Amino acid sequence: METAMQTNSSLLEQRDRQIARGVATAHPIAISRAAGTEVWDVEGKRYLDFVGGIGVLNVGHNHPRVVAAVSAQLQKVTHAAFQVAAYEPYIQLAQRLNKLVGGAAAYKSVFLTTGAEAVENAVKIARSFTNRPAIVAFRGGFHGRTLLGVTLTGFSSPYRQNFGPFPAEIYHSAYPDIYRDITTKKALAALAELFATAVAPERVAAIVVEPVQGDGGFLPAPDDFLVGLREIASRHGIVLVVDEIQTGFGRTGDWFGFQRSGIQPDLVTVAKSLAGGFPLSGVVGRAEILDAPTPGGLGGTYGGNAIACAAALGVLDAFEADNLLERSVALGERLRTGLETLQQKFPRIGEVRGRGSMLAIEMVADRSQKVPDPDYAQAVIDNARAAGLLVIKCGVYRNVIRFLTPLITTDAQIDEALGCLERALAGA
Repeated sequence: METAMQTNSSLLEQRDRQIARGVATAHPIAISRAAGTEVWDVEGKRYLDFVGGIGVLNVGHNHPRVVAAVSAQLQKVTHAAFQVAAYEPYIQLAQRLNKLVGGAAAYKSVFLTTGAEAVENAVKIARSFTNRPAIVAFRGGFHGRTLLGVTLTGFSSPYRQNFGPFPAEIYHSAYPDIYRDITTKKALAALAELFATAVAPERVAAIVVEPVQGDGGFLPAPDDFLVGLREIASRHGIVLVVDEIQTGFGRTGDWFGFQRSGIQPDLVTVAKSLAGGFPLSGVVGRAEILDAPTPGGLGGTYGGNAIACAAALGVLDAFEADNLLERSVALGERLRTGLETLQQKFPRIGEVRGRGSMLAIEMVADRSQKVPDPDYAQAVIDNARAAGLLVIKCGVYRNVIRFLTPLITTDAQIDEALGCLERALAGA
């Protein structure tokens, strides 16, 4: 008996019947296969994927080195739970990440499953090390959808809804946004005011910061802001946690976003592109801080799964063998030039911003007043899909279109995507 060919609409009808309403899907299509920077829906239409699983596929879909590493591991150990018995990929990955993040210093790692889980464990580790309760995060930051992750996240819709009450001792301060005149000086002054009025610094276990805010709008932290946070954290004995879940693994042109500023974090959270599409996250940091929790305090059934760790080793091999950091810089320069050219043609592009290949455009109703225009942003996204380009939005007002292009994207694909985007802007 032949099965009728599935269509996007038929699958989405099933989706609406079978999947919880709270799970949003940005595009009304269903993907059947993918390779590199390209995906095809169930009806056979090809798209350039400039979402990359929301920053997960820096090495692209089905990278040969990742596929080979996973295939080999499938013949050995698929899952054992590291809390039961150790296995080599977990240890090898820790060795490589400890060196990448910490250099010659003594660093250690713990592996988990999701980015939110990594952030929560970083908070646990910092509280254990300092014996303090409070955590400082930033307005516009995003740190996950768990209850603590939502509390750390610095904007309300759509993440907070009616999910409270939320965990206590979480405080938010201003994050720099040069486009809207929030300078490093103003942001550091706001943090000083927070310490003076809301929570004394000697009660703060950790400051959690993204070197480029992801879902908050692709806002890069100025180097002097990160340097200022490092100095404040060191002065007060606060653990500085840098959330590299979206910025990590070449997205900003360096291995990690913090490296450009010259600071050294105490803890770094990693996930997304760490394992090229397999669920894996981690906390990497100073050995004495990672060792604060006693045995049994860290872990998780699937944390550091052997298949995912093997995939991550394949990702690191791809970066090193294929010069993907250099490619990230070149790709970002070409994409930024194209976006800035479009900005000259379309006055509702208020700003082109980002770092490396982590780029975005902010859509405004009026460039002089900088009024956010989320409806126009959505219209551009929908038109881009019709033209064959997948992108998604971000920003606290959901008026920013972000580009998370796989780093293996060719120049020809960049130019094709810019053509799709120009038609989408004109049509919107």
